[in-house]
Amino acid sequence: RCAVEHTSDAAVSVLHLPSDEMKGRIIGREGRNIRTFETLAGVDLIVDDTPEAVTLSSFDPVRSEVARLSLERLVTDGRIHPARIEELIEKAAKEVEEQIMEAGENALLETGIKNMHSELVRTLGQLKFRYSYGQNALHHSLEVAYISGMIASELGLDEETARRAGLLHDLGKAVDHQIEGPHALIGADLARRYNEAPEVVSAIASHHEDQEAQTIYDVIVSAADAVSASRPGARRESLDAYIKRLEKLEELAKSFNGVSKAYAIQAGREVRVAVSPNISDDGVVHKIAFDIARKIEEEMKYPGQIKVTVTRETRATEYAK
Repeated sequence: RCAVEHTSDAAVSVLHLPSDEMKGRIIGREGRNIRTFETLAGVDLIVDDTPEAVTLSSFDPVRSEVARLSLERLVTDGRIHPARIEELIEKAAKEVEEQIMEAGENALLETGIKNMHSELVRTLGQLKFRYSYGQNALHHSLEVAYISGMIASELGLDEETARRAGLLHDLGKAVDHQIEGPHALIGADLARRYNEAPEVVSAIASHHEDQEAQTIYDVIVSAADAVSASRPGARRESLDAYIKRLEKLEELAKSFNGVSKAYAIQAGREVRVAVSPNISDDGVVHKIAFDIARKIEEEMKYPGQIKVTVTRETRATEYAK
């Protein structure tokens, strides 16, 4: 019910160059170009032995994007000197600011949320450039908004309040490198300052248990956040755990006598097992299915239920001569 196209992205900014000769031009005479670039963009520009590539490093994702855009244009343009560097960084900063506002406004349009302070919209848009374990923070916030809205709808609660709280729950991540404290409390403070409803502020503050849950919306957003983060493919950490779980399911099914193949499908919600054609008794096939299901219950932890389907294939081969 919440189909999304996004999977984990890498947060490392590596820029490919047309040739290694470009590295010398980026550094400039006595290093003046690279010094000017690093000072104005506020990033570290790493020029090392990596062939035809340089790396941009910054704790601030917005600065990192400004630096990436301006360096790309400098390389394409070929004119690399301090005045040109300053001009292109200023231009890129304006463009990124426009992208931020556009991303925030699009997020409101997609979720059907109205009447939000422009500073909150801007902060929300900054999440477009922020990643958590490889998962894009704005895409994650949109997912949490959709899931929160669905849960609220099922419970007969106000869907828009739940969506609003879900969308803003990670607001603090956009500025947590500038302000000390947990991102949940930073986000709640921002929302309070710009006149968001108490239910929304409370849901933001409590989604990582930095504050005790006070309303039903707190619990809804916390649950939706966990669902989005644990979705297979969303984050690198959970992807590893997900693959291990599927492998364990298949190994467990294959440990039974008579099983020739086992495949975990439907994101681990079903195991298809093929048994040897030598087993002639249907009762044995049913028993294998029952035993595999019981063993999964005993040895694994999983949400919902796992369907075990055991099939016996019969093949007859004849040759026409």
